[in-house]
Amino acid sequence: MAYDEGLAERLREAFQGRRGVSEKRMFGGIAFMVDGHMAVGIVGDSLMARVGPEQHARLLRMKHVREMDFTGRPMKGFVYVAPAGFDSHAELLAWVERCVRFVSTLPKK
Repeated sequence: MAYDEGLAERLREAFQGRRGVSEKRMFGGIAFMVDGHMAVGIVGDSLMARVGPEQHARLLRMKHVREMDFTGRPMKGFVYVAPAGFDSHAELLAWVERCVRFVSTLPKK
């Protein structure tokens, strides 16, 4: 599955200057890892966001957000965000920061 290269560039810019960031192909798209943990990714033209189980239900009530069901079953702590949910630079940065904040709570790899 192809992924949105324009979104990948926007994410690279959002992560610019941040330590511990790498890219990895996964889920048929690309993921941005922070200290070895997947934070955000791209599947098709959607943003895949790792938000953690505590924020999961609240964020699903947001416009343009849906469950991540890549495996056919919902994955708690992960959501998909449609392109309209990160149109602006500020919206994309908010998603990146939300995800980085969550993965920074995980044990170091």
